Amino acid sequence: MRLLLVEDSEKLSTWLKKALQQGGYAVDTSMDGQEADYLLATQSYDAVVLDLSLPGMDGMEVLARLRERHSKTPVLVLTARGELEDRVKGLNLGADDYLAKPFDLVELEARLHALIRRAHGAGTPLISVGPLAYESSGRLFTLQGQKLLLRPKEHAVLEVLLMRAGKAVSKAQLHEHVFSIDDETSPEVVEIYIHRLRRQLLNSGVAIVTLRGLGYVLEPTAG
Repeated sequence: MRLLLVEDSEKLSTWLKKALQQGGYAVDTSMDGQEADYLLATQSYDAVVLDLSLPGMDGMEVLARLRERHSKTPVLVLTARGELEDRVKGLNLGADDYLAKPFDLVELEARLHALIRRAHGAGTPLISVGPLAYESSGRLFTLQGQKLLLRPKEHAVLEVLLMRAGKAVSKAQLHEHVFSIDDETSPEVVEIYIHRLRRQLLNSGVAIVTLRGLGYVLEPTAG
């Protein structure tokens, strides 16, 4: 899953980006409101962590402009502003959650998991397709009851497909949700991870099917 982290503190941004990457996310960062607005208008993200006090453009305006474009991307407002008025204003502008600094990383990640899950219509942390199950809060895949050992990018690709199970996901869409702007790769690299995942899922009762011209779909099989 791909996140945009908008935070004007270089120290906090660097630390939080590293922590989220270790948690399996692809992370783009911005320290400026205008740049964040441009990225949100031109890139696709699974969630946004947004500070309110930003140079260039206030975080509230970034949020308002995002919603004016009818984007439903989940936004977690992360700020030192703890007053009720700021919380209410942010929520009224379309923020999905609010976390005041200082914060606990575990809580931040739990809230992000919940926001992304709800954005894809999953009401509970456990999501399954046939014998493949995913515990989103722990980011753990199991296949036929056994832990599925995956490399980070394999995990990320399978997570995107599972969140959109039954729907075709194009190679380009997979690439943009798995890799950050800093990753120097082309969409073609997705085929490598699809190949590896198919070997892992072979004859398991769930498969990644290619729909010509549309992309890939994760669905249960009779096998």
